[in-house]
Amino acid sequence: MQAIILAAGMGKRLKELTQNNTKCMIKVNGVTLIERMLSQLDSKNLSRIVIVVGYEGQKLIDYISGLNIKTAITYINNPIYDKTNNIYSLALAKDWLCTEDTLLFESDLIFEDAVIDELLNDERETLALVDKYESWMDGTCVKLGDDDSIEAFVPGKRFKFNEIKEYYKTVNIYKFSKHFSETHYVPFLNAYQSALGENEYYEQVLRVITMLDDPEIKAKRLSGQKWYEIDDIQDLDIAETIFMPNDDEKVRLMQVRFGGYWRYPKLLDYSYLVNPYFPPERMKYEMRANFDTLLTEYPSGMRVNSLLAAKNFGVHQENIIVGNGAAELIKALMNTLRGNVGFVRPTFEEYPNRYDKEYSIDFVPTNSDYSYTVDDLIAFFGDKDIDSLVVVNPDNPSGNYIEKNEMLRLVSWSEERKIRLIIDESFVDFADEEDATLIDQMILERNPHLYVMKSISKSYGVPGLRLGVLASGDTETIALLKKDVAIWNINSFAEFYMQIEEKYKKDYIKALDIFRKERKRFQDELANINGIRVIPSQANYVMVELDEGISPKEVLKTLLVKYNILIKELSAKLGVERYLRIAIRDEEDNNKLLSAMKEVLGTVR
Repeated sequence: MQAIILAAGMGKRLKELTQNNTKCMIKVNGVTLIERMLSQLDSKNLSRIVIVVGYEGQKLIDYISGLNIKTAITYINNPIYDKTNNIYSLALAKDWLCTEDTLLFESDLIFEDAVIDELLNDERETLALVDKYESWMDGTCVKLGDDDSIEAFVPGKRFKFNEIKEYYKTVNIYKFSKHFSETHYVPFLNAYQSALGENEYYEQVLRVITMLDDPEIKAKRLSGQKWYEIDDIQDLDIAETIFMPNDDEKVRLMQVRFGGYWRYPKLLDYSYLVNPYFPPERMKYEMRANFDTLLTEYPSGMRVNSLLAAKNFGVHQENIIVGNGAAELIKALMNTLRGNVGFVRPTFEEYPNRYDKEYSIDFVPTNSDYSYTVDDLIAFFGDKDIDSLVVVNPDNPSGNYIEKNEMLRLVSWSEERKIRLIIDESFVDFADEEDATLIDQMILERNPHLYVMKSISKSYGVPGLRLGVLASGDTETIALLKKDVAIWNINSFAEFYMQIEEKYKKDYIKALDIFRKERKRFQDELANINGIRVIPSQANYVMVELDEGISPKEVLKTLLVKYNILIKELSAKLGVERYLRIAIRDEEDNNKLLSAMKEVLGTVR
C-alpha cells in the first residue's frame, strides 16, 4: 500500500497565509498540515508516499526533508499548477497508481488517525470516504444506495439544497486498488482529460465510472470520526478548536465563540437556549419560498416593524420597540437608567454588565437552589435606595419562576416606591402557567414605570433572526429608544417572520405543550442519575447541582471532548464549583445527553 498526496495548489482563499508557502504548510495548533499528515501515514508501514508539488514546490520539498519521516517519499512536479486543476496533478502520478494499492489524499485536510483506519480496516479494495452532509461542508457530494454504491456524484454547480438530506460529502480521501486504477480509473482519466482538458477535477472521472454496471468503487461512511477541510481562515480557526490537543484550551476556545456552533461537525449545543419544537416546517417552507425577495429587498423601518410587533403582541405601536435581538434593546434601555439599580444574582449577565458596578445593588439568594420570591425581593430592596430594579422571570440560570399574580404585586410595590421595574420574560412562555406574560396593553398603560423585555429568539426558536421586543407604558422612553437604535435595525427575514408569525399561533401553543412534557421527562431522568440534584425549572433549561467531589469543569470537558456535547458550567457565574446549566432540546437529543451524563458521572469522581 502506498499513498499519493496532491499538494500543488496555491490556496488563494487563505490569502497572506499562503503568499510564500504552499497550502499544506499552514499550521494548525503549531503543526503544519503536511507534517501531521505525513506523520500519520508514516505509522502505517506504507511502501512509499508520492507527493505532487507545484506552487512553492521546492520550499515544500525542503521543509519535508527536515521532518523525521521514515517512509520513502517521491516527488512529482506540476509546472503548470496555476493553469490546471487537480485532475492534471493526479494524471502526473497515474503511473504510480498502477503499481500498487493506493491511499489518495488532498493536502488541505486535517483528520484524526481513526479516519485512515476506517479505510485500512475495511476489506473492500476500492472506497471513497464520505460523511453525512452538514451545512459547514462545501464541494462535491454523493448520493448512496443501501449497499454503499455511489448512485450519483453531485458537483457544487449541480447541488440542490432541497435534497441535502440525501447527500454525503466526499472527504477527498480514497482507497484505490491496483486493479481499479489499471482497469478503470487511469483509462477513464486519460480519456476524460483528452476530451475535456486539464482544468478539471479528478472527482469527475469517478462520476463517469460510477455510471458503469460494475464501477468497483463503493462508499465508506464515517460515523463521527473527526476531519476538516481548510480552505479559508475561518476553516483554520475552527480546525484549531476541533483538533486542539489541550482539552482545557479546547473548552475555552469553544466558550468564547458565543455561538456559530453549527460550523462544528455533529456538535450538540446544550449551552445556548432556544425552543426545540418551533418554528414548524410549514413556516420554514414559507420563509424559504420568499427567500429571493427577502435577500434582495430592503426591510421596513422602525415604524412599520413596531406596528408588526404591536399586532403580534396585542399592544399599541407606541408601546413597543423591536430590537436586533433583546441584547440591542437591553443595551439601549440600560443606558437610560440613572442612580442605583437593583439586580438579582446570578442572572442574565447582559443586564448588570451594562451598568456601573458602583451603582449596582445585588440581591443573592442564600439557598442552594438560588430561588427567591417577591417577598424576598421586597424584604431585601425595601430599605435600599434604588431607582430601578431588574428581574428576569424565569431567571437564568436557576429557572426560578414567580407567578403572574405575584409579579403584579411586585409591579404595585415598585410603583409605590417610584422604582422603574424592568422585567425580562424571555423564557416566560415555557412556564406551566398559562397567559403568564406582562405584555398586556392594560397592564402597561396602568404601570408606565414597567418595562417588559422579551427575546423572540429564545421563545420562538429563531436565534438566527436576532429578534427581541421591549414593551412599556412609558411611551416617551420607547420613542427615545426608537431614535437611539438604527432605523433598519432588523433585516428582511426578521421582518417577514413577524409578518407571518400570527398565522402559526396554534403551532406555537402546541409546541409549548410538547416542550413542557419533555421538560418534565428530562428533569425526571436527570434526577435518576447518581451525583446530580435537579433544581426545578420553568424555563427551557435546567440547573443541576453535582455531588461534592464531582468537578463541573471536568464534566463539561469530558462531554465536549468525548461526546461532542457542549453544556454551560456555572462556577464563574455563581462563584461555586458545583453547578451546571443544561438546555432542554427535543427527546432524541435529550436522550443522547442523558446517556452521556450517565457514563461521564461514572468516570469523573
